[in-house]
Amino acid sequence: MTVTEKSMANAIRALAMDAVQAANSGHPGMPMGMADVATVLFSDFLKYDPKAPKWADRDRFVLSAGHGSMLIYSLLHLTGYARPTMQDIKNFRQLSSPCAGHPENFKLEGVETTTGPLGQGFATAVGMAIAERHLNATFGDDLVDHKTWVIAGDGCLMEGINHEAVGLGGHLGLGRLNVLWDDNGITIDGGTELSTSEDIPARYRASGWHVVSCDGHDFDDIRKALKEAEADPRPSLIACKTVIGFGAPTKQGTSATHGAPLGDEEIAGARAALGWDPEPFVIPDDILASWRQLGEKGAAARADWDARLDGHAQAAEFNRRMAGELPDGKAMQIYMEGLAKDPPKWATRKASEMALGAITEALPEMIGGSADLTGSNNTKTPSTKPLTKDDYSGRYIYYGIREFGMAAAMNGMALHGGIIPYGGTFLVFTDYCRGAMRLSAIQNARVVYVMTHDSIGLGEDGPTHQPIEHIQSLRLMPNMHVYRPADAIETAECWALAIKRSDGPSTLALTRQGLPPFRDDVSTNRCEKGGYRVKAAENAKRVVLVATGSEVSLAMAVAEKLEAAGTGADVVSMPCTELFDDQSAEYRNELLGGDGILRVSIEAGTTFGWERYTGLDGLRFGIDSFGASAPIDDLFTHFGLTADAITPQILEKIG
Repeated sequence: MTVTEKSMANAIRALAMDAVQAANSGHPGMPMGMADVATVLFSDFLKYDPKAPKWADRDRFVLSAGHGSMLIYSLLHLTGYARPTMQDIKNFRQLSSPCAGHPENFKLEGVETTTGPLGQGFATAVGMAIAERHLNATFGDDLVDHKTWVIAGDGCLMEGINHEAVGLGGHLGLGRLNVLWDDNGITIDGGTELSTSEDIPARYRASGWHVVSCDGHDFDDIRKALKEAEADPRPSLIACKTVIGFGAPTKQGTSATHGAPLGDEEIAGARAALGWDPEPFVIPDDILASWRQLGEKGAAARADWDARLDGHAQAAEFNRRMAGELPDGKAMQIYMEGLAKDPPKWATRKASEMALGAITEALPEMIGGSADLTGSNNTKTPSTKPLTKDDYSGRYIYYGIREFGMAAAMNGMALHGGIIPYGGTFLVFTDYCRGAMRLSAIQNARVVYVMTHDSIGLGEDGPTHQPIEHIQSLRLMPNMHVYRPADAIETAECWALAIKRSDGPSTLALTRQGLPPFRDDVSTNRCEKGGYRVKAAENAKRVVLVATGSEVSLAMAVAEKLEAAGTGADVVSMPCTELFDDQSAEYRNELLGGDGILRVSIEAGTTFGWERYTGLDGLRFGIDSFGASAPIDDLFTHFGLTADAITPQILEKIG
């Protein structure tokens, strides 16, 4: 007997019901509602090969509505990916299971991005679609010719980041991006009419998208809509009208199926309604065989692509970029040696621009951008012409005032592969980027955040634009490397470390104001250890001054005054506390000083957290209030961040 599409879709529904029930936790409604749509997508449209999950020219599938994770776990298992196994699915939401509550790309191949916070999967997919178009413009159709497919729910389309992503995707004309909207009209609280009245298709059309709708439970209608989306040169929204929890006799179409197990009685009723007889976690052989045949279809396309790659003139360069490997670092070293000959007095944002000039010329995989602050972030270089819908070969994206959307898109580019993205805004606006920055860190994405105007040093714009707690809050984020360089050479070294890092994101916190140079030796990357001695005590050492960024020069001035008073003082620059914490205890203790040494921190931000290095008996100079609007010199004087204000307090402390 021929296996029907409905029975194949019901396999997804059964696994979703069973896994959520076994875990006594989860979201069965979305997988049950979108099972028919997903079956058509994986049958006839998605290009993939479960035996080669990292195939560079595969279509990217993003489950933006990540709470419906059993949908993708079911699809991966049914189509023949190595994992999840059925045992993995039985352990859904349990410790150490790859089938986590929300999809995590570092746990399962076939999961392209970590999702859960609604809307971010959608916005990340915009970045994946940008990456595909750029690499296609670089390497041609023979090597890069794939699509990005997204399943998004009502919640994804409500989130603010969705508006940013839709605007950017439409502006760039990302015609290979197709979003399947699970239009079930239900949120946790109840019907969507409780919270929204907007005309979603009209919003998408107004943003330059193609919109088509279908009955999400009519296979022919679904197929027709997806074909229309594929054919249209614009990004497409496919509104799939579905019933959440489809098949559950008393709970379908209600919020009761959204985020809770159905219960044994409801599951029994659903099995009867769907005509599904097997025991829990059992897939009939004929249905499983049909799914596995679908999974095998992509092998031929992948083999053809492999053959094209083998004979391609750019094969080596393509493989290098997709592997994330860097060429030799001679260009950066040459640049730094030039700096050392005549160290400039630059703002570190300017130093970043100059370092980027060397980096972007040497690394064609670098794609930059800014959230409408290009002239302030100094993120554009001569090598990075604009990337537009008319020319995807460009390497600079004008993101507009879309900080969150920019950060998520950069995640997508990094996860796609072949690109190292960087993007800028003011440091204070990491508040707008934070959700995506956190996902960068969770999924080890190679993304560089260029955050300028890093303190009260930006001056007259005042407390709304002056970051106080931001650097420390980013340091608190696991797997985020935060660099606050103190001069042009440190800035170049920090950039080199950020680019080299392949297992996580980096943030560069950069000044608006010019900073005096204090380095002329570039034989080794001294920032690599996170902290190092800039100046050794001349008199008997009694103080170690630890500073970052613009305050290193202040620490040097304090040290000069202390030495004049007969008190020996070391100065330590600590551009990256995360790297410093990774060093040996011996190195850290030697640098910070032992018993009898007063440890002092100086940073133009919150003093919170610096007690880790100063101890409770040390001194911490910073700002534990919001800033103020005034010229820079007046601000530093007002907040006591001058050598004249700090030195007497240190001398008083040591007696």
